[in-house]
Amino acid sequence: MKSTAYDIVVVGAGMVGAALALALTRAGWQVALIDRAAPVPFEASQRPDLRVSAISSGSERWLRELGVWEGIVQRRSTPFRRMSVWEQQAGLLAQIPALAQLSARARTTFDAADLKRPQLGHIVENPVTQSALWEALEADGRATLLAPATLVSLTQDEQQATVTLKDQILTAPLVIAADGAASMTRQQVSIGTSSDQYQQHAMVITVAHEAPAQDITWQMFTPTGPRAYLPLPTIDGQCWGSLVWYHDPHTLDRLAALDETALLDAIRDAFPEELPRLQGAPAHGRFPIARQHAHQYSKGRVVLVGDAAHTINPLAGQGLNLGFQDAQCLSRLLTQARRQQGDPGASGLLQAYEQERRPENTLMMTAMDLFYHGFSNRHPPLKLLRNLGLGLAGSLSPARNEVARFAMGLDGHLSRPMKTLLRRLPL
Repeated sequence: MKSTAYDIVVVGAGMVGAALALALTRAGWQVALIDRAAPVPFEASQRPDLRVSAISSGSERWLRELGVWEGIVQRRSTPFRRMSVWEQQAGLLAQIPALAQLSARARTTFDAADLKRPQLGHIVENPVTQSALWEALEADGRATLLAPATLVSLTQDEQQATVTLKDQILTAPLVIAADGAASMTRQQVSIGTSSDQYQQHAMVITVAHEAPAQDITWQMFTPTGPRAYLPLPTIDGQCWGSLVWYHDPHTLDRLAALDETALLDAIRDAFPEELPRLQGAPAHGRFPIARQHAHQYSKGRVVLVGDAAHTINPLAGQGLNLGFQDAQCLSRLLTQARRQQGDPGASGLLQAYEQERRPENTLMMTAMDLFYHGFSNRHPPLKLLRNLGLGLAGSLSPARNEVARFAMGLDGHLSRPMKTLLRRLPL
């Protein structure tokens, strides 16, 4: 079979892999990007896709630097300026007037105006981001785009890695695995993972609703899991939103089997009054929730980024942003190596990448687990403490805004006291 040499082979042309390939191409590396399929062309008139992500301001800034953000906005995106979190009033505490009043005030809301920002972030459909990235790669013209292409095997020695596809062979000093949580590339080099399956699954529902269009994303915690709303674009005068409904698998099986009318009724019964008046629910899907972390981020001349390295509870929509942060870190280190004519697969470079990214990813995973386990507990004393905490968080602007700026990617790191607090909490 034909063999072609590159500087770097990126396996996986999803959002993280495509963005990283574009950044490395711009830095002067010869890059091959492979995936099982090319992105489906975007159609402006199509209804919103089920797969959406909350893109933070930090991720937006990097996409602007890559020259991709304008292409995303030209397709469609939805800014959100406020984010609200509270707990459902139910059970014993709701029956005691004084505690019910406390619970009603136990809400924290982040507002872009408090941070002197135009918005907290954007909700963008995954195919929109991927389409804009693919278009930028094609326009640049320097990366080799191989799709459809299937990874058959991967071997490596001290000098290079060899990627065997069905009809050709690629060699490179570095292979980047960006092929998702079930990464075949990671499996090929025998990097193990630690994983935890949560009791709940999540159901994503695309809904049409009455005007006006929303600029807030919110999340209400219940004993069976959160219920969330994310605003989506207005298309041909129709307002859209995305709902996320966490529950046990059996309940979601029952909900998934309902027709659209019955599903709308179930949503109206279960979701809070903040939900806009619904007009339809034409699409839904469900997925299990798992936390997974690779035992190491690199092995030999293979390095992991994004979901191939880590997956987290999607509670705050930080999975894609963590992946983009991985990509930014690795592209910065590889750009420096390029300037110094260094080896892109040098062990010291890959170790520096893991030393920078693993603590940050672990910190976010810990924070999401804290929220998940803390709010999935039905005990009244703990519920009271949660409500006190939410009420306190809503009144302490400096601490609240620090968390918001970190989640938005405006600040690269939390303060030392907040990091210390998170790291001392049990998982």
